Amino acid sequence: MKDEQKPSYQPPSTTRDAGTPVESDEYSLTAGRGGPNLLQDTYLIDKLAHFVRERVPDRVYHVKGGGAFGYFEVTDDVSQWTKAAFLSQVGKRTPLIARFSTVAGEEGYADTDRDVRGFAVKFYTEDGNYDMVGNNTPVFFVRDPMKFPDFIHSQERLPDSGLRSNNMQWDFWTLSPESAHQVTILMSDRGTPRSWRHMHGFSSDTYMWENAAGERFWVKYHLRTEQGIQNMTDDEARAMRAEDLDYHRRDLWDAIARGNPPSWRLEMQIMPLAEAAGYRFNPFDVTKVWPHRDYPLIPVGRMVLDRNPENFFAQIMQVGFDVANMVPGIGPSPDKMVLGRMFAYGDSNRYRTGPNYEQLPVNQPAGEVHNYNKDGPMRFRHYGDQPVYAPNSYGGPRADSQRYRDPSWLVEAGEIARTAYQAHRDDDDFSQPGTLYRQVMTQTDRDHLAANVVWHLSQGVERFIQERAVRDYWAKVDPDLGTRIAHDLGLLAQAR
Repeated sequence: MKDEQKPSYQPPSTTRDAGTPVESDEYSLTAGRGGPNLLQDTYLIDKLAHFVRERVPDRVYHVKGGGAFGYFEVTDDVSQWTKAAFLSQVGKRTPLIARFSTVAGEEGYADTDRDVRGFAVKFYTEDGNYDMVGNNTPVFFVRDPMKFPDFIHSQERLPDSGLRSNNMQWDFWTLSPESAHQVTILMSDRGTPRSWRHMHGFSSDTYMWENAAGERFWVKYHLRTEQGIQNMTDDEARAMRAEDLDYHRRDLWDAIARGNPPSWRLEMQIMPLAEAAGYRFNPFDVTKVWPHRDYPLIPVGRMVLDRNPENFFAQIMQVGFDVANMVPGIGPSPDKMVLGRMFAYGDSNRYRTGPNYEQLPVNQPAGEVHNYNKDGPMRFRHYGDQPVYAPNSYGGPRADSQRYRDPSWLVEAGEIARTAYQAHRDDDDFSQPGTLYRQVMTQTDRDHLAANVVWHLSQGVERFIQERAVRDYWAKVDPDLGTRIAHDLGLLAQAR
């Protein structure tokens, strides 16, 4: 056997973080061959001190995930609805990063656990970063941000035992009837997608588009997979947990690495501004979908993911999405969850990676940044003698209220109060999940939904909560579904 050829490449010399060279990668400095370590071994001290600080705080939710880089290409003219520059011309491409995740799963959890999947996209546009932060479902569990932390807490761990609790989840869901639509989706096979490549993405919330003439529209985003929808059964998902905890992360990486980049079509539902007030249900309620017969999907473009990250920590763990990152031509709506998330997401990033997180390479916008934010930990972009206050007489940046007017809508304000949305004619929490169950799902889908609910309710859920789940929740989604779940749980209470 021939000796292996040694490579001619000479590696660089090891240094401390300050750049000074070090003597050894293997041995610490000691007093004699068997003596104690010395405090003057600055390389050892640096190495240990950095080692115990190399983690940043986890996200509070959407902890475990993966992602990739790619581009968005405009395929259809949408200038009649928005003046957003990155959507202004057919054929125009904008670089992006997408991150997929579970909501409740912690780092190390199985990718295939039953959960909603996060679906977040950062577009590096010429007008700054635009972040579309959504899920693989078109609705959400709650409609008011006041209940958002409570929902997340109910999916996490008990304060005494530190254990996950189905009882806690069902207690919250059954006391929050607006969750029924999302839970119906979650408990179906859509709660266990085959892969990230085989699921749709949605803004879920409602946003505003504004065109060059100042006309405004309410919109919902739909990213529809070109690979086709594929889901796992509950048995398949649980079996994969034993086989590969990182199945979805590996699937995305391998698909891109073998030259099979996944893609999605961006299609929009668009509602003229004035139609919202008289629509039959509140169009800003994130627990509801807009029927396609009322607002059909309008094609916009195509997202392709064709490049894996070079460093998972730097590019996937440290990427920070912010619902408030919007560009001219796109704005928020009266959707209460949007307005609450516009604070929470940016603040989460400031907590995790510092007030200057948008100076990290993965979060840097494509264009220049000019404002009066200054200093803070880990800041590395400075502006020399630029004025640090506004207004000033020395050439500092100046806002342009004519070119960059904030999107707005008329608010008919009454007395300040803590209330639900103003009621629309057909507002209720159970009609849409009932329609989903009866008219959209196949018989197989319905069978799997019922079985998944029964199994989930059987795992440590107290009897009175099981009864409430049947009586006040599933029987209102569909009476036959409620009866079936009650029978399979062995409940004496009637579902009807």
